[in-house]
Amino acid sequence: MPDYDKPPELYDGLRLHQNENTAGCSPRVIAALGKLRPDQISVYPPYSRVVEACARHFRIPSSWLALTNGLDEGILAAAIAYLQRDSGAAAGAAAGRPEGLIAEPCFGMYADCIEAVGGRIVRVAPPADLAFPLDAVLAAITPRTRVIYLTSPGNPTGLLVPAAEVHALARAVPAGLVFVDEAYADFTDTHFLGELRRAPNVVVGRTFAKAYGLAALRIGAVVGDDAVIARLRRSLPPYSINVAAAVALEAALGDQAHLDAYRAQVRASKARVYAVCDRLGLGYWPSEANFVLVRVGARATAIVEALRLRRIFVRDRSSEPGCAGCIRITAGVLAHTEQALAALEDILCAVA
Repeated sequence: MPDYDKPPELYDGLRLHQNENTAGCSPRVIAALGKLRPDQISVYPPYSRVVEACARHFRIPSSWLALTNGLDEGILAAAIAYLQRDSGAAAGAAAGRPEGLIAEPCFGMYADCIEAVGGRIVRVAPPADLAFPLDAVLAAITPRTRVIYLTSPGNPTGLLVPAAEVHALARAVPAGLVFVDEAYADFTDTHFLGELRRAPNVVVGRTFAKAYGLAALRIGAVVGDDAVIARLRRSLPPYSINVAAAVALEAALGDQAHLDAYRAQVRASKARVYAVCDRLGLGYWPSEANFVLVRVGARATAIVEALRLRRIFVRDRSSEPGCAGCIRITAGVLAHTEQALAALEDILCAVA
């Protein structure tokens, strides 16, 4: 059974369950896509322009960057490069299946990718407050540990993994890889990207699906030391980025105003979620991402279903480790957040 449970295809309603930018992409993206010529679509795409634009955006050399078909492809490439090809014999590690380590709760694709390449999944349970369990993760490292997957801000919590703790893990697996998934980095000012020169066995994964609104075009990036990126590239197909995604990303990176406007909507939406939760006596985790994890109690699944009947879709996270009674609500466009919160309050009052 796959660890990642792909959500149902719910499109006829308010999508607040997959942390997408429901305001839409930049108008510059639509204009750029409209200029694509038939001959550009009939040949394999060039990447030099978009790679250089992305490298400038991240303020890194282009050799430190690999564009991927969604961040999922980068996560899989790391598993292939470190769990499948490297059995550990060359590094003198103990015999046995190479291990990929994950701290729960987290993105289900990590476990799927570890398992897909024959690695052993090592799961670390969360503490009650869902903060990153550094000591427990360090204790779970063995001579067979090849990859540690982290998410910062975390999903579904929105909590950050402190840079010092990432460095501690990198030191603990000098021959392995620490993969810091920063899918939601555009909603926080705290990133690990600037720390990479001091941590050559750490890579940062980014996606342009969330803040930039390019989810349907599937484009992400992995950033890190050029030797590690070269190793990951050997696990990536040569033309996995389609021409529409390449053109769209370059246009999106050129419209900072559109990004800033959406970030402002996210901040306002999260503040509104917190205020309503405080008034209703609901627990929540202050989030550095574009969603909020809310503890509604034993009725979580029923509340998600009641919202679905009103064509408002949120994510039931109550079955994940440490998340009993929790739902996750995308906090994006303020008007959408207000609509969802009004419905949530109405449902809670009806069952109180």
